[in-house]
Amino acid sequence: MASSSYSRSEHLRSLWPWLPLWTLAALLAIFSHGPMPLYSTRTLAVAWEMWNQHHWLVPHINGEPYSEKVPLLFWLIHAGWAVFGVSDVWPRVLEVIFGGAQLVLVSLLAQRLFPSRPWVAKGAPWMLLALGYAFLFGLQVMYEVLLAVWVLAALLCLTPKAGRAEPRWLLFGLCIGLGLLTKGPVMMLHVAFPWLLGPLWNDWAREHRARWYGRGVLAVLLGGAMLLAWALPAGFSGGEAYRQRLFFTQTAGRVVNAFDHARPFWWYLPMIPALLFPFSGWPRAWAALIALRRPLDAGLRFALCWLLPVLLTFSFISGKQLYYPLPEFAGAALLIAGAVAVLRDQRPGLAGNAWLGTWPLGVGGILFGVFLFVLPVLVAHNDLHGEWFDSTQRYSRFFSVVFVLLGALLLLRGRGEMRRLAFAGLAGTLALNTLFTLTMWQNFDLNPSAGLLHAADADNHAIGILGNYEGQFHFAGRLTRPIERLYEGRSLQDFAQRHPDGLVVEHPEKLGGDALRYALLVQPFRSGWVVIWPATSLADLRAGRVPPEPAHPTRVYQVDEWRFRALQ
Repeated sequence: MASSSYSRSEHLRSLWPWLPLWTLAALLAIFSHGPMPLYSTRTLAVAWEMWNQHHWLVPHINGEPYSEKVPLLFWLIHAGWAVFGVSDVWPRVLEVIFGGAQLVLVSLLAQRLFPSRPWVAKGAPWMLLALGYAFLFGLQVMYEVLLAVWVLAALLCLTPKAGRAEPRWLLFGLCIGLGLLTKGPVMMLHVAFPWLLGPLWNDWAREHRARWYGRGVLAVLLGGAMLLAWALPAGFSGGEAYRQRLFFTQTAGRVVNAFDHARPFWWYLPMIPALLFPFSGWPRAWAALIALRRPLDAGLRFALCWLLPVLLTFSFISGKQLYYPLPEFAGAALLIAGAVAVLRDQRPGLAGNAWLGTWPLGVGGILFGVFLFVLPVLVAHNDLHGEWFDSTQRYSRFFSVVFVLLGALLLLRGRGEMRRLAFAGLAGTLALNTLFTLTMWQNFDLNPSAGLLHAADADNHAIGILGNYEGQFHFAGRLTRPIERLYEGRSLQDFAQRHPDGLVVEHPEKLGGDALRYALLVQPFRSGWVVIWPATSLADLRAGRVPPEPAHPTRVYQVDEWRFRALQ
């Protein structure tokens, strides 16, 4: 009993200080601004429509069944809404919980895979929390962060621990099922290779191949049965078109000749340094990876059996996004931490070489701080033009101090080099997110438009949109009816005739003078604009007619000095 209590206290102490530090930074970042269009707002729109219309089985968006996603994340959001009420607070807290769970799981994986190198279990979570892209994407209410939790949990079930070498097959199957219910069949891509290549890294798998593969197949079938337990009734409930997309065209369409995000085979390779920053800029990490020699530790073989086949497979898949391999960021942290641990143990002279330290990143941080300090002067002399420079220069000198200090921290030598780098990476990413909130968030905040659409929806006015609609207004506006998709020409004219008191939303790249005269609302959005028109006024203008003078002036929101000059 005493030994068990001691073990639990040791595990709790091992979470300090990286888990509280990351949680604080994540909460500050995720609540510094609202949900980001279009990723977070689309997820929230689906959760809201399921909740509002009581579509508990089939996800819906804008009045139609949504075959692109499976429902587990929406159900978790609903569980919180049932307790705390509908808001965007609980979904964002969920993402922070998922991110923290990843850090704990990667630490546990490191303990299991590198039992003779305890430094890996200490270093891997620090590395994972410092990855800038993973941190920023974790601020989105999206499926990949929860998927990463189930991937890491499933892989943890395959790893041996003291007193038990055989995997926990039932838990492995349950984690696969939960991953399938989070993102669909892509879950198998993330976990299949460490299992299929198990004899290359796992002694038990090598000695008991039949049981490894036989029980693994049963676990996969259990996971598949969990997915089918939802998909079969959902397919029949959602109708023929939904059923066809759910079971056939959706996954196949992303794998071959993608209908969305199609990119060349090599596209991921040049992105790897950015995805793994700041550790991609750490010479010691590169030296450690280059210095690896056979025989490799089981943990390193596990990481390679996981990362290399997944990267190759994702490269062959036509549809590509930077966040698709998000679960593999933990594998990269394990690989880098394991390689550095080997370098420390086997080649201490090379591991202590000062030229392999963090000084390049330190110099880069100081130079970036200097650039931020002189930015107002460059803008004043018209050496730099653009909205980002104009907005950022108002705050850049305050943030220049942060990056100069972080750069100086990375120029220090001595023990704790990796933790200094991780802290600097996390703090620098948090600073950039804060700078974005102060300067550019106004171009992503759709609350003014959503508020107007909410009032129109409450008064039973029909709403249409020219072009694609990604659900960006439904949750923020708590809309209860679909927005009709329109096209220039007959579609717009028919809508105005059917709904003379209706509204039409458009997203023009440039703003004409008619918008400031006849539109109900104008606001910046990304590099363009959101304009909300009375349907009849827009129809008249498109048909070459002069609309009646509006009863109220156009509301223009969030136009900063740079945008104001553009309007003139």
